[in-house]
Amino acid sequence: MWRSRPLRVTVIALIGVAVALYVVRTIGLKPIFNAATTIGWHGFAALCLYQFGQFVLLGSAWCVLVPRLYRPQPLAFVWARMVRDATTELLPFSHLGGILCGVRAAIARGIAQPIAFGSLVADITAEMVAQVVFTAVGVAVLMASMASRLVNAWVTGTAVLGFLTLSVTCVVVLIFQRFGGRWPAKLVSRLFPRALPLTDQVIGCLREIYRRPICICLAVSLHFAGWLASAVSTWIALRFMGVQAALVPVIAIESLVCAVRSVGFWVPNGLGVQEVAYASIAPLLGIGAEIGLAISVLKRARDVVVGVPILLLWQWTESRRLLADMPLHRHSSAAAD
Repeated sequence: MWRSRPLRVTVIALIGVAVALYVVRTIGLKPIFNAATTIGWHGFAALCLYQFGQFVLLGSAWCVLVPRLYRPQPLAFVWARMVRDATTELLPFSHLGGILCGVRAAIARGIAQPIAFGSLVADITAEMVAQVVFTAVGVAVLMASMASRLVNAWVTGTAVLGFLTLSVTCVVVLIFQRFGGRWPAKLVSRLFPRALPLTDQVIGCLREIYRRPICICLAVSLHFAGWLASAVSTWIALRFMGVQAALVPVIAIESLVCAVRSVGFWVPNGLGVQEVAYASIAPLLGIGAEIGLAISVLKRARDVVVGVPILLLWQWTESRRLLADMPLHRHSSAAAD
């Protein structure tokens, strides 16, 4: 079984790459390349720097969930979020793989294991709630555009399916976490098997978090701001490319692309799914398909430029931590011999 999983992930990733290449070939490499390069080095650098601002926003959303009793460390959560996103976007893992790497980074920064696991479960839930609202905005704008133009039925159906999937999943997870008895324990053990010995402490942390609805609402608001910030980054890129697009259609494009990627969550890094989504959705809201694909290419390039140094730094800190944790008695026993 364990041998078939990497093979399955590889096959799915190759199919995604093939789909992306087909979309690029259909639209034409030259117009996509010309659109992407018009942003210039200064524009691309601005996108990369802007990404670090988003990390601060998303890390803060995670941090506010931790009760003050546990003395939350904002920088530790920001760093953990950076590792989580870099792993998800660059390595051939599922979203769960990135989540596990993020919580490991938080623990390495001194966050107690029960707090790291419990707050992460609540943070994922808050992010899902914010994405439901964000996707609803995109679906509403798309439906409004149907009055004046013919909207692709496949795109509309996929976006609505993504919205419904997110909504149902979010409601189920919330119910199980808040009122499910031992279901939260089963959820934690399923998501984080290594946290099984700490399950009772993790559940206690979750209950403490849900006793503070103001902090939950604040986390959801920060995550919603993070989703909006992602759309603003696309709008900034379009401005650097010379495309005079209004902000509302760009927000709709980003929310619908996120909804489509949610449906194709099983595809590593959203390969092919993201490209098809941008190429299909952008024209529906007045932006050319080549511009949509150029945005996807720029985001992939930004993820590489920002994510690779993060992963290298994370691996360096992990190796130093492992060396520091090596038992010293080996040296003493060797000296005694």
